[in-house]
Amino acid sequence: MDVTLFATADSVTSGHLGSVVSRPCGEDKTLIPEVWEAFHIGHVMEQAERFDIIHNHMGFLPLTYSALIRTPMVTTIREFSSGHMVPVYRKYNGQTCYVSVSQAGRYAGLDYMATIYDGIDLTRFPFSHYHGDYLLFCGVIRPDKGAHEAIEVARRCGRDLILAGVVDDQAYFDTMVAPELDGIRIKYIGPVDRSEKSGLLAGAYAVLHLVNFEGSCGLTLMEAMACGTPVVAFRKGSVPEFVRDGQTGFVVSDLDSAVDALGRVEGIRRRDCRMHVETHFARDHMVERYLDVYRTIHEGSAGKTLKGHRPWGSYTVLEDEETFKVKRIEVMPSKRLSYQRHEKRAEHWVIVEGHGRVTIDDRDVDLTVGQSIDVPMGAAHRMANPGKNRLTFIEIQKGDYFGEDDIIRLEDDYGRTGEGKK
Repeated sequence: MDVTLFATADSVTSGHLGSVVSRPCGEDKTLIPEVWEAFHIGHVMEQAERFDIIHNHMGFLPLTYSALIRTPMVTTIREFSSGHMVPVYRKYNGQTCYVSVSQAGRYAGLDYMATIYDGIDLTRFPFSHYHGDYLLFCGVIRPDKGAHEAIEVARRCGRDLILAGVVDDQAYFDTMVAPELDGIRIKYIGPVDRSEKSGLLAGAYAVLHLVNFEGSCGLTLMEAMACGTPVVAFRKGSVPEFVRDGQTGFVVSDLDSAVDALGRVEGIRRRDCRMHVETHFARDHMVERYLDVYRTIHEGSAGKTLKGHRPWGSYTVLEDEETFKVKRIEVMPSKRLSYQRHEKRAEHWVIVEGHGRVTIDDRDVDLTVGQSIDVPMGAAHRMANPGKNRLTFIEIQKGDYFGEDDIIRLEDDYGRTGEGKK
C-alpha cells in the first residue's frame, strides 16, 4: 500500500511526506494557523486524483472540498468542540464516510461507517508487575480535567499524589491546584515526555481520571492499563467503553465512590489490565479496522458506494455525479419516509421489490415491481411500505445539487421535522 502523509515538514513517516509548512503553527507564533491550514488542505485537494482514498483527520474544514473532488474521503470525527460546526458535518453526511473513535462520541444526527478506537503502541508502555503507592493524575491541567478532584481524593485516602501535565489554565492552577501542593504528599512535576510518562504510569498504585466533561478519547486510560495500572474514572463520555468496572479499574459517579474504589484497587489483577488493552486497544487492531473501511469503500464502485441507515430502513449510494445521483433504498414493512420536498432537485422512483405507496402533494399512488413515478422539484412527497415484506426502489436524483441538507421535512414519524435527512 502506497501512503502519503500530509503534515509538517519535520514529521517522521515511513511513507511519502507532503508538506507546505516547516513546523506546527503552535511552535512558531509567526505562522497564522488559518492561513497555513488553508494552504495545507489545498495542497491535498489539488492532488486528489492521485489517491484512491483521502483520510481526513483535520475535522470539518476539508469536508467543504469533498464535493469538488472524485476521490472518496474518510473523516475520523473525534468530538465537537462547538455545536457551530455540526451543520457542516450534517451537510456532507452520506457523501463522505464518517468514523467515530467511541460510541459515546457519536452525534445522533450523523451516519457512521464504523467506530474505531484509537490504538497505542504497546512497546512504548511496557507491562510492570510492580508498582509504588502513589496516585497519579496525568493530563492537561484545566478546570474540567479533574486535577483538583484528584487532590481531594488523594487527601481523603491518605495517599501521595503526583500531578503531571501542561498547565492550560493558569488562573485555575494558581487558585485551585498550587495552594494544595506541598512538594511531598502532593507534587506537581510539570509536563513529561513519553518515557517519563510510561514510568510514572507503570509505577502508580492507580491513575485518577476524574474528568467533568463527556469526552470521547481514552488514550491515558489505555496507556495506564497497558502498564498494568488500574484506573479510577468518572462515568463520563466514553469511559465505560475503555474501563471494565471491577476488572481493570473502577467507573465511579462521584468523589465518595472514587475514595471507596481506591480501597478495592488491590483486588484488580495488573495482568488483566494489560490483557484488556492487548485485546481491544493495540495499534495493530486500529490499523486493521481502518484497512477494512478502506477496502469496503474501494470495492464499492471505485469508492462511490456509501450506505446509510435510517429508522425506516437503509439506502446505498450507487452513483454520485455532477448532474445526477442514484440510490438504492430499502424500506422495512409498515415503515415510511418523511413527507418532504426538495428545492434543488427532481427525482424518479422505480420499484424493484415489494409494494410501495407514493404520496405526491397529498395524492396517493400504489406501485408494484417495474412501475415508476416522477417526483417534480418542489413537490411534497413520501414513499411508504404498506406491506409485510421489504420494499426496495431505485431513486434517480436529477439537478445541480444533491446534498442531504436539501430536504425540508413537512411530516415525520420519527420527530425529525425541518431540514435534514429522509
